[in-house]
Amino acid sequence: MIYSSGSDWRQAPNRRVVLFGMSGLGKTHLSNLLRGTGAWFHYSVDYRIGTRYMGEFIADNFKREAMKVPFLRDLLLSDSVYIGSNITFDNLAPLSTYLGKPGSPSRGGLPFDDYCLRQNQHRRAEIASLLDTRHFMDRAVDIYGIPHFVCDSGGSICEVVDPEDPDDPVLAALSRDLLMVWIKGSDAHTAELVRRFDRAPKPMYYQPQFLERAWIAYRVENGLQGDEVNPDDFIRWTYARALAHRQPRYAAMARRGVTVTAEEVAAIRAPEDFTDLIARAIDRKDLSECPSP
Repeated sequence: MIYSSGSDWRQAPNRRVVLFGMSGLGKTHLSNLLRGTGAWFHYSVDYRIGTRYMGEFIADNFKREAMKVPFLRDLLLSDSVYIGSNITFDNLAPLSTYLGKPGSPSRGGLPFDDYCLRQNQHRRAEIASLLDTRHFMDRAVDIYGIPHFVCDSGGSICEVVDPEDPDDPVLAALSRDLLMVWIKGSDAHTAELVRRFDRAPKPMYYQPQFLERAWIAYRVENGLQGDEVNPDDFIRWTYARALAHRQPRYAAMARRGVTVTAEEVAAIRAPEDFTDLIARAIDRKDLSECPSP
């Protein structure tokens, strides 16, 4: 780790972290809190994906839908209107809408091959955005004079890296420059996330091998062809399995950094609380790695 002790972290002129873990456990909320001090630069990986790397795909999809409406079609063809997405750190709906859900087109689903194409676009974009972290870390200091840096990663970071590979290029780059911090949720958090997702299922990114297995298993279990699948039912069915699939991958990633609990993060009220929490996490990791007498 780039900080040898809690004291080293506290005294560092540049504190740099990458937050990772399940979506919904406070990564963006914490990043916003830190950014609000003016001393922390907030780099949102999902925002970078949706603007720099997938913005054109998203806008073209809007235009494709608009071309189906005669009134808008005429305006588009005459360059009379501009169509674009309005992604923000707190509103990533244009990106998730573009990713879509596989299943019956009559129910708003995408053919599975088209869905996989968009998933692969997201995978490439997420890897590129994660590797851009160093660039933004340097910009934060060189342009804005902001000393501290938080990388707010997406929940799917564990799907685009190989946590067991010590030479994984993305994890090697991140752990070389920043302290990796896993926000670990409890079983109760997982159950609540599943309930929340069941009420409002949203598109998400899956590891290709996991997605292929899930797509086959769901259709076999329900006796359905691809164009008969209810998109919302499929992603509800898949979500809890995806969370279980991700947990050991997050845990493996955390060996390169430290672990804090979602309860600890929820108790943070000020940047000083975050500094204290990370210092404790570094020190308790050091203690846990000490050999027994």
